[in-house]
Formats: sequence, structure tokens, C-alpha cells
Amino acid sequence: MPSRCAWATTPLLVAYHDTEWGKPLHDDVRLFEFLVLEGAQAGLRWETVLRKRERYRELFDRFDPLRVAGYTPRRIEALLSDPGIVRNRLKVVSAVTNARVFLSVQSEFGSFDAYLWRYVAGRPQRNRPRTAEHIPVTTPVAHALSKDLRARGCSFVGPTICYAFMQAVGLVDDHLADCFCATML
Repeated sequence: MPSRCAWATTPLLVAYHDTEWGKPLHDDVRLFEFLVLEGAQAGLRWETVLRKRERYRELFDRFDPLRVAGYTPRRIEALLSDPGIVRNRLKVVSAVTNARVFLSVQSEFGSFDAYLWRYVAGRPQRNRPRTAEHIPVTTPVAHALSKDLRARGCSFVGPTICYAFMQAVGLVDDHLADCFCATML
């Protein structure tokens, strides 16, 4: 059995760890998906959100930011009635608002990918912490991303959420030094 990061303790988390976490992502739709999911995760366990991920994909039009940006109050109410997602009004409204900001960023930078990856000069920051305790919950770069996204009108993008987002989409690779994913690069 390969050595993994200590948090990958269930089949769902193992699959996510092995195939997604810390892997560079450059697809705007998938980046928007993670932006929404990381915001939904605030205050919850990541596994809870992963279990709801497919339902999110169904209800949020496969995370098409153009479609999500057009959601009406009536559509938001319908989303809030579905137990397959995190039914927190602020988080659902945030997904819609953040979709509008996402589209604005795409327009300004050509893609959300171009905007985002400039925070790490286009290259993933590969850390190799020895233990989970050595993984930070935020960094100055995450603070800068958070500050800019909030200035643009995003919500549920505090520094801790931004750092988790950066890990999820591979701007930061925090696989532990002895994790088999760290040795694959």
C-alpha cells in the first residue's frame, strides 16, 4: 500500500487525494467548480462536500459560470430546497455572485486560469512538508488572492478558503514528503 498524506482516510478522500489534490488544473469550468465547492465547504469537512459533488454538478449546470451567473431568486430558492447540496443561503447566493465575478475576471484576463496562475508566476509551488502540522492553513499569496477576489465582489473567499482552493487546483502542492504523489513529480 503506498504512503499517502494522513488526511486521505476514506475511499472518497483517497480517490480525491490520488487523482486531484495538488495537481495543476487549467480548465476554467473546473476552476469555477472548485471555487464554489471550497466556499460551500467553509465550516464543514471536505468529505461532506465531496459526497455532494455530483449533485452540485447536476444542480449548478455542470458549473457553467455563465449559466450560474444568470440564476434568479426563484432558482436560488429551488437550490435551497435540495438536500443534495449544502443548503446555506449565503453560500448558494455566493456561488451566483462569484460566477458573475468569475466572468468579469475572464473578460479582463482572457481566462480565470490566466488570472489565477499569475499568483504563482505560472508554476505550482511544490512544498514537501514532513508532517501535516507543517502544512499552513494560509499564506501571504492566499491572502493576496483573497483580498483581490473580495475587492472584486466575491464572498466565501477568505485566506484559508483561498489556500484550500490553491491546494485543490494545484497552485500549491502540499503532499507530504513521504507521500507517493510527491515522489511522482
